[in-house]
This record gives sequence, structure tokens and C-alpha cells, in this order.
Amino acid sequence: MHPPLSDAATPQAPSQPQPRSPRDLFVSFTWLALQGFGGVLAIVQREMVEKKKWLTPEQFLEDWAVAQVMPGPNVINLGLMIGDRYFGLRGALAAVAGMLTIPLVVILALAVLYAHYAGNPQVAAALRGMGAVSGGLIAATGIKLIPQLRKHPLGFPACLAFMALVFAAIAVFKVPLGWVLLVVGGVACVWTWKRIAP
Repeated sequence: MHPPLSDAATPQAPSQPQPRSPRDLFVSFTWLALQGFGGVLAIVQREMVEKKKWLTPEQFLEDWAVAQVMPGPNVINLGLMIGDRYFGLRGALAAVAGMLTIPLVVILALAVLYAHYAGNPQVAAALRGMGAVSGGLIAATGIKLIPQLRKHPLGFPACLAFMALVFAAIAVFKVPLGWVLLVVGGVACVWTWKRIAP
């Protein structure tokens, strides 16, 4: 299940911290999911890379890229890859269960509250305010990941050009995400493969 992208995406050396058990994965991903209000990407990067150090910044960048192009929620895909890497199917199931079990109960409770107070103008205004916070969290995480592109086989200028192209295609020209991934992502993958192929 984990992708053979490069040496950075292979299982970590024994000196690198890693989850102690599937239970550790379950608890860690539960805590991660409970913090993820408004933008889980920032929380994932902070918990997996900066705090627990289960992934290096390079590994996170590569794993997150794969998680984004796979069908389904990005963070679930990432949890599947991390869990599978350490404990196989048991680890993958533990990580996904952690992401879904307790947060599902919280979401159901919040849904009941929202249905009761949805007509309140103050509640609607507060939720619109949280949208700005969510955007800030995602932008901050993206900026944190930019330095890792300096080590990319294509070189930093080419990576920035791909970033600008994707942004323009989606935000300016409204090209569907699937086409952007297929065309721009396909070009980037083939070009990178040619650079690293022996």
C-alpha cells in the first residue's frame, strides 16, 4: 500500500522514532482528528513531522502528494500508508479507526447542535469566520513544505513553476482538479522518473 517513490518514502531507519504498536497509531490518529477542526493538513504536518517525528519533511511531502492523488479523503489515505508501513493491515485499520471512531461521535453531536441553532445569525457569522482561519492553516502548512522542494530531483525553479501552473489552472482558469492531476501531475511524474532513472 505504501508507494515506492524514493529512498525517502521507504520504511525508516531504526534510529527514527516510530509508532510502538497499532494501539499507538489508533490513539495518535484519534488525537490528530480531534484537533483537526477547520484544516487537518496543518495538524497532520505538526504531529507527524514536528512532534512525533514519524516522518521526515521529505517523507511527509512525498506521502502527502500520493495521498492527494488517491481517491478518498487525503488524511485517511495518509493514515492508511503510515499504518501499513509499520504494522501492515492491522496498522492501516488502526490508523483509519483512530481517524473515524471518536470524531464520528463528536461530528454527530455537533450536527444535532447545528441543526438546532443553524438559523441563528451569530452562529452563521462565527462559522464564516472559521473559514478564514481554515484557509490560513492550509496556507501556513504549504509555506512550511516549500523548503523541502529544494531537494526535489527537478530542481527548485521547476517545482515553483509547477506550483504556479497548478494554482493558475485551478484558481484562475477553473480547470477541474482531475484534469490538472492527470495532465500536470502526469508531466511532473514522467519528468521526475526520467531524472532519477538509472
